[in-house]
Order: sequence, then C-alpha cells, then structure tokens
Amino acid sequence: MTPTPPRPRRSRSAAAAPPTADAPALPAGKATINDIARLSGVSKKTVSRVINNSPLVHPETREKVLALMKQLGYTPDPQARGLAFRRSFLIGLVYDNPTAQYIVNMQYGALDALRDSGYELVVHPCDSTREDYIDGVRRFVLQQKLHGVILIPRVSEDEQLAAALREIGCRYVRVASIPLDAAPNMLVTRDRLASTEAANYLESLGHRTIGLITGPRRYRSAIERGEGFLAGLAARGIELAPDYVYEGGYTFDSGVAGAEFLLAKSPRPTAIFACNDEMAAGVYKAAMRRGLGIPGDLSVVGYDDSPLASQLWPALTTIHSPTRDVGREAARMLLDDHAPALEQPRDVTPHLVVRDSSQRPKG
Repeated sequence: MTPTPPRPRRSRSAAAAPPTADAPALPAGKATINDIARLSGVSKKTVSRVINNSPLVHPETREKVLALMKQLGYTPDPQARGLAFRRSFLIGLVYDNPTAQYIVNMQYGALDALRDSGYELVVHPCDSTREDYIDGVRRFVLQQKLHGVILIPRVSEDEQLAAALREIGCRYVRVASIPLDAAPNMLVTRDRLASTEAANYLESLGHRTIGLITGPRRYRSAIERGEGFLAGLAARGIELAPDYVYEGGYTFDSGVAGAEFLLAKSPRPTAIFACNDEMAAGVYKAAMRRGLGIPGDLSVVGYDDSPLASQLWPALTTIHSPTRDVGREAARMLLDDHAPALEQPRDVTPHLVVRDSSQRPKG
C-alpha cells in the first residue's frame, strides 16, 4: 500500500501582510530575491522554497509570491546558480511525445547509464504547442539545478529551446533524426536511412501498390521517415501517388484511420508501411474489420521495434530503432567531460527486423 504523504506544513510567514498595491516599480528583470521577500512580506527562505517548489509553503503564500514574481518579471539569476549546475547530480529528460513506450525505453536507457554514477534522472513532460512551454522548461532546469538535459523529439527540434538552455549555461543533448546543432550536443538517429531500407524490402518482395502512414509533420522524424520511404521506392521505380499517403498522429487510433483510408483505395494496397509500431497495430485492426489476412492479403511494416511488435500476431516486421541505446548514450554524453570536444555528432543506425507480417503479394 502506498503510504500517505505528509501534509505540507504551513509556513510561518503564511499570514504575513500581502504586498502593497503601491509597491515601487522596478525595471523589468531587475528585482532580486530580497525585493520579492520584502514586498511580499515573507522571509527570503520562504521565497526560495517557492522557487524550488517546496511542499512546505502554504498555498496562499505560494500564490502571493508567484503573483509578485510575475508582476515584477523576476526569475532566478542564472549566474547566481552557475555553481549549483557544476555541483548538481540530476539529469533531466524533457519530452513532448505521444508514444508512451518510446518515452519508457528512453528513460530505461538513461537510467542504465546513470546507475552507480551518483546521478539521478528527473523527467519533465511538456506541451510544445503552448507559447510558454520554453519558460516552463527553463524554470524546471533552474529549480532542479540540473547538471544537463536530454531533449527528445519534438522538443529536441526547437532551436529556441536550445538557445534558452545555452543562455542559462545548461548542458544538453538533442536526439534528432538529422544533425541540428554542434557535435557535442547531438545524437543522430538516421531515420531516413532506415525508412529507405523498409522501402527496398517491400519492393524486393514484389509489392507495387503500397500505402504509407506517416507521423505528424510537426515532427522532423515523421518527415525523415516518410521522405526516406518515398525516396527508396522512387529509386526502385515506384512513384507513390499522394492519395496513398496518410498523415497519422503516431497513435493507435490514427493508424486505424489511416488504414481505413488506404484500404478503401482501388487498387487496394498490398502493403502498408506505418511510421511507428502503434500505428502499425492500428493497421491490424482495420485489416481485421475488412476480413483481410496479414500477411496473406496485406503486408505490414512498422517502425521502432517496440515490445508491441513481437506481441502482435502475426509478429510485426519493423525497423528496430535502438531507443534504449539512444537514452543510454545521451546520458553518457552528459556525464562525459570529454564530450564537449567532439568534432562529429554521435549517431545510432536503425535496421530492419523481418518477422511474420510481410511476404510476397498474392499473384
């Protein structure tokens, strides 16, 4: 049974007088922690607890201090926290990714690297469609006093976020399908190359009418996987018509919808490449609804080689993306004092794993 956490204690300063409406105007960004303490009527220690999200602050006090910080444009001074970065034993993982298994595998990999190192992993899910999400990541980094941060798609593809981390002096590693930064900050996953391999494989089996379910185009990985597959087919003489391409959302339901869209075409595809395993599982469901057998009537290829791939029946042919290895290598780069001297970005190369969901088309 999970123990009940202790109730937060009321800060002694919770009942202090609220800040005056006539608080002196301070230049934007010039307020100090002492100003915040004085004007909100609490101690400097209480303000520090609010900044570090301590449970020991009464909610009313927290709200009052945060409101004043926002009013005065106060943020903790990155230079004052510089030493804390060098002493920190926390690595952050920042993500905005709809694929739960991908996140889990990435965490497992990072934990592999951190085991017995004295460092711990803390995670920060975010919504990169929000205008203030970079400020949220920045606060997370400063409040947790992180030694470094692992950024995975899609946040790893945001140059403004990377610039914000450089501004506050936080080390980071960006996991992405193509190089986007200086070599010490990049771990490249080569998605385009792997998708080309999937295209070559399906064409080699004799498939000519093929459907493609991509991820959302706001993800660079979705662009690389989709374009790599199309380029691979084109190199082997197959031009895929635009209406045989469906933009999915890297989710099971979008895989179902994409397969329903493609299987209604005439001629019907004899094979579908889905740009992740969850969407490929959705293709299985749509095929079953139509009474189509896999692989007899329809070959299916996925991407990621998540545990789901071997749990499906028949087992899914898929691109093995070494996500756990990526998480492990990214964490190691943050712990490696020599990583900043890298001249070429480190990379990993996915590869095709052939299982039972693919075969030559009938006839």
